[in-house]
Amino acid sequence: MTTHVHFVGSIGLDSTDDVFNAVGATVKSLVKRCPDGEIGGRRLWNSYQWPVLRATSFLETATDTAFPGVGLCPMRLKAGTRAEDIHFGELGYAREARISYQDFLAARKRGAIGPQTRFQVSLPTPYAVVGAFVVAPDVPKVMPAYEQAMIREVTQICAAIPHADLALQWDVCFELIQWDGRVAMLPPFPGIEQTFAGSFARICAPIPAGVELGFHMCYGDMDAKHFVQPIDLRKTVELVNLIAASVNHPISWIHMPVPADRSDAAYFEPLTDLKRGPRTEIYLGLVHSGDGVDGALKRMRAASAFVKDFGIATECGISRARTRETVRALMQIHAAAAQAFKP
Repeated sequence: MTTHVHFVGSIGLDSTDDVFNAVGATVKSLVKRCPDGEIGGRRLWNSYQWPVLRATSFLETATDTAFPGVGLCPMRLKAGTRAEDIHFGELGYAREARISYQDFLAARKRGAIGPQTRFQVSLPTPYAVVGAFVVAPDVPKVMPAYEQAMIREVTQICAAIPHADLALQWDVCFELIQWDGRVAMLPPFPGIEQTFAGSFARICAPIPAGVELGFHMCYGDMDAKHFVQPIDLRKTVELVNLIAASVNHPISWIHMPVPADRSDAAYFEPLTDLKRGPRTEIYLGLVHSGDGVDGALKRMRAASAFVKDFGIATECGISRARTRETVRALMQIHAAAAQAFKP
């Protein structure tokens, strides 16, 4: 049995050409969508936006003490800032996507990428950026302007890339951790369901019908480690169901994390409560470098008792704290496990 492979976004190689060539050499026939690897500053995911926030006229560092493990200081609104003063210009994502799409077309022309494979653009949700780098009291004040800026980025991406070639993915991390409720720095809050539902509806509204839409559900990837390990897939399924009920655009895929030490039925059982459309693909992030193909197959067999059709992926992106050799090995594991799997 052959299943499909999904790459979340970041791929720790040196260039887009390296990424596309490596995909072509390992999993070319197994990927429906291919990202550019998020090279350069985007390898640090939402940290790519810290300089954008810091360069504004209305934000300043709140302290010289950086977030542990991140190395970046939190920001706050300057005293006297009015709502109309808060405005963001280009965030950089549309510009990067336009450039990488040309590399994608070149890779397709030389045969590294299959003719039916779409170009995948992965974006952090606005909340993942503002919630990460702005002090909590100022988040509601900054969010509307940043959300509008991100919506403009999405609109520009969709205008620049043919819809039949494009797949957009929202990376849902801070929302999932807050929904989970076990991290002290991101506690749940009254009205969380309505707040998240409204945000997902707004950021997905401008995506044209011909563009595929997916969601990467994430518990973080700070140097290849989650902020907190999921107890099981219950909270992930709950938030996915909320997103599906809030978004009008068809959802083409959902990605969910699976820790390396979880091949037990209890972890996967919440999948029975997942509400997804008939065309929504599920990708389980169960590929790990530590136990290779055998470990992936063990987790795949456990999952197959609760979901019959799914693809495979890593838990999160594969750039931070990973060498080029590790990345290539992970690609080989994807290919071998996808082709060898028998439930």
